[in-house]
Amino acid sequence: MRDVEKMVAIGLVWGITNSVMRKGALIWDQKLKKMKSSSSSTSKLHHQLLGCLQNWFHLLLTWQYSVPFLINLSASATFFAILSDSPISLAVPVTNATTFAATAVSAMILGEETRISFALFGTFFIVLGVWICIM
Repeated sequence: MRDVEKMVAIGLVWGITNSVMRKGALIWDQKLKKMKSSSSSTSKLHHQLLGCLQNWFHLLLTWQYSVPFLINLSASATFFAILSDSPISLAVPVTNATTFAATAVSAMILGEETRISFALFGTFFIVLGVWICIM
């Protein structure tokens, strides 16, 4: 049962960080739009590649994105560590279902536009499915 608790915890971390990373990506996107309005566009391939790398670098410098991203990656490493001791037929459904539910709930808490009744209804079925997998 300890492994199932770890799987649920990983799913919660993944789901919450998914929503927070989305908020961080929106902040980065706003910064990117400001930067693009002040710079000229070139069509040469090496300029496009440099621009892409520069955008990626700016995304990683946006702490609202990079901090949850690192937490998410840590949860991924933990997930792979528990896979060595747990059956994959249990680990994958439990963590993925928990991730979907946690993403929906945390997105609602963060104020994303969501159909609350559908999200809660779906979350109920996800929790029910995880419970059935565990039992």
